[in-house]
This record gives sequence, structure tokens and C-alpha cells, in this order.
Amino acid sequence: MSFFEWLGKTTRQSLTRLGYATRFLIFVLFQSVTCLKRPSLTIRQMYFTGVQSLVIISVSALFVGMVLGLQMYEVLKRFGSGDGVGTVVALSLLRELGPVLAALLFASRAGSAITAEIGLMKATEQLAAMEMMAVEPVARVVAPRFWAGFLSMPLLAAIFNVVGIFGGYLIAVPLIGIDTGTFWGQMQANVDFQHDLVNGLIKSIVFGTAVTLIAVFEGYDAHPTAEGVSAATTRTVVTSSVVILMLDFVLTALMFQGN
Repeated sequence: MSFFEWLGKTTRQSLTRLGYATRFLIFVLFQSVTCLKRPSLTIRQMYFTGVQSLVIISVSALFVGMVLGLQMYEVLKRFGSGDGVGTVVALSLLRELGPVLAALLFASRAGSAITAEIGLMKATEQLAAMEMMAVEPVARVVAPRFWAGFLSMPLLAAIFNVVGIFGGYLIAVPLIGIDTGTFWGQMQANVDFQHDLVNGLIKSIVFGTAVTLIAVFEGYDAHPTAEGVSAATTRTVVTSSVVILMLDFVLTALMFQGN
């Protein structure tokens, strides 16, 4: 097979799966009435996807904020602006690193677990048993997990931002010796609600939707074998990571092109 044949085949397969995923998303949305009638299903999945991801989110955010504080201070000090390290750390996290890194960690931890769980239910014919009992598996299994990821991701990104800024504070104030009032004052003066907080929230919502959709689709579409579930889990992590970075570029270009 030549390179162009391989490229054409890969592109056709990717577009086909994208079409299937879009149709699957529409079907999930139509079947989401069950989640509204039984919110306990979604709440239980929010604990699985959100609460159980807090440890890796918080620890990662703390060290990311500390590293940012060290790196940004060394750069800003050369230009006589070392006191602005709090502003740079906050803007870096709110605009970019917070939503992106939280989404990547969410995909690695929660996304892969969702895919493996649904894929295992398919391999052990639990989904087929639900259909035999006149229970729609998409409404009972997929939709609660989709909405749990949709709701959990923005909250995890917000926690990542808060803990990351606190990590930058630990480096800037106790270690480096920057005045506490200067650290927080410059941050408050330069962080804009619309351009920084709201845009970062929009990014986290888009990332959460994309990652969760990929996770539930790959799990539901997995081949009912051990190798199929393993391959679907790998595809979830890889595809989610690439999609997050692609969407980040598109959203950044749209949000900040006028600034």
C-alpha cells in the first residue's frame, strides 16, 4: 500500500468514526431523560469520575504551580518584574494550563476507566442482558457517565487552578520573599473575569464534553474481547489527548484573537 492509499484509507476511517460518534452523541442526548428522572445515577458516576480524581488533580496542580512560580520568577527577575510572578502564574493556569492539564489527567484517569468499564460490560454481555430485560443500556449506562464527566470536568479544572495558584504562592511568598499583598494585589488587578475566568471555564466544558464522549463511545463500540477492551482504552487516552490539544488551539485562537 502506497503512502497516499494509506492516507486516504486512514482519513476515510477517521471520518466514518467521527460520523458514528456524532450520531452516538445525538442518541445519548435523546436517552438522557432517564438521568433527569433518576439523578442518583449521575451523582454516583460523578463520585467515580470527579471525587476519585481529586488526588491526582490536586497533587499535579500543586507541583505545576510551584514549578511555574520558580520558572516565571527567574524570567521576570531579569526584567525587574519579579513581583509580578503571581499574575503570570494565575494567567498561565486560568487561560491555558489549568483546563488543558486537568483535561489530560481526567482523560488518563477517568476516561480510560469509563471505557474499560463499559467495554467490560459489553464483553460480559451485561449490556445485551439489559436489552433482553427491555432496559435501554445507553440510557442506563452511557448517559449517566456522559453527564457526570460533563459536570465534573469544569469543577476539577477550577480545583486545579486554585491549588496551582496556591502552589505558586508557596514558592513566591515564603520561599522567594515576595510581599503577600503584592502577590495577591497584582493578580487581582490583572486577571480579567471575562477573558480569563470565563474563557477558561468554557475550555474546561468543551474538553470535558469531548473526553467523556470519546470514552463512552469507545467503550460502547469496543470489540467484546479482552484485546478489544484494551485497544479501546488505549484509543480513548490517545484520541482524547490529541483532541484536547487541537481544541485548545482552536478555542485559544477564537477567544484571544482580539486581545
